[in-house]
Amino acid sequence: MHTEPMRPVLVDLYAAHAATGIRPGTLRVWLHRGKLTHHGHDHAGRTLINLNELTSTPTTNAA
Repeated sequence: MHTEPMRPVLVDLYAAHAATGIRPGTLRVWLHRGKLTHHGHDHAGRTLINLNELTSTPTTNAA
């Protein structure tokens, strides 16, 4: 069975916060640590991330 990869849903950090409840500051730290993939910036200069990365993989609060 062949499954198509999910299309990325690129959103800024504040939209990601609204969708998941994860604070933008936490998302910035995850970007810095390499837990999330940076997908450039939008026309207003906001950092873009793939919302599917947040909803498809479980995250832990381990330090």
